[in-house]
Amino acid sequence: MSSDVSTIGVLGGTGAQGRGLAVRWAASGLDVVIGSRDAGRATAAAAEIAELAGSQNVRGADNMTCASESDVVLVAVPWDAHASTLESVRDAVAGKIVIDCVNPLGFDRQGPFALDLPMSAAEAAQELLPESRVVAAFHHVSAELLVDPSLTTIDTDVLVLGEDRDDVAVVQALAERIPGVRGLFGGRLRNAGQVEALTANLIAINRRYKTHAGIRITMPET
Repeated sequence: MSSDVSTIGVLGGTGAQGRGLAVRWAASGLDVVIGSRDAGRATAAAAEIAELAGSQNVRGADNMTCASESDVVLVAVPWDAHASTLESVRDAVAGKIVIDCVNPLGFDRQGPFALDLPMSAAEAAQELLPESRVVAAFHHVSAELLVDPSLTTIDTDVLVLGEDRDDVAVVQALAERIPGVRGLFGGRLRNAGQVEALTANLIAINRRYKTHAGIRITMPET
């Protein structure tokens, strides 16, 4: 599986998930642009990511510049910043693949839970970005494992959901730039809600067993 992507932008690259994926992509040879509302914070994060990745192919920028200068853009911002961030870069991501890995979750004394929303984060992103092609992916990859330099491989699958098989293939290829990871087609965008919600179960597992759970899909040979 191959990809023509050479530069990937990470909106929310100063947060744990975006930072972890940026480390692995930079280490794989991709150019990475870290986006933030604060360009200074993005630049500082980019320097840390470059050191962890052992790569100089990382730079920081404000969100609009990040979106404009990237072939594909990952959205890894908190849920409460999701809509405003996407609206701010709408023109810059027109015609591009936008990967949404946002999980709309709540937390209370009983633990994590999926928010009761009319649609998934990925479907909301597609409504907000009508000229982009939204693909949902990377919801279940542990940020802690991604930034651990002792791990040469990550034992997990990434479910990739989208409307266009070619776009899905591009994102599968990006997943598989991380050694040990498989990118698997998980259905159309309408199925993103249950994938996002599953993150609450994984967080509960992590808390109970003090681990960094991921998922593996079994496909027995016939």
